[in-house]
Amino acid sequence: MAIAQLTADERAAAMEALPHWSVSREGLAIERKFEFGDFVEAFGFMTRTAILAEKADHHPEWFNVYNKVEITLTTHDAGGLSKRDVALAKQIDELV
Repeated sequence: MAIAQLTADERAAAMEALPHWSVSREGLAIERKFEFGDFVEAFGFMTRTAILAEKADHHPEWFNVYNKVEITLTTHDAGGLSKRDVALAKQIDELV
């Protein structure tokens, strides 16, 4: 079963529910930047996120330097943003 890319209206509704995330890559992805107290705290967050992602079989693109983590979510199989990204973003938000 193919994964559907969100329509513009679906994307707008999703972004209302994800106020800390921003649309990137011309609407094909969402991203969020996090800052923690130190590297251990950032790495712990990444570990918890990795467990969520693995359970969902949906893996983020991310970047980490010391206490900063940047996450980008997109669904390659859909060619852009999908419900899978929105669901994982909501789970990630619950971690912080």
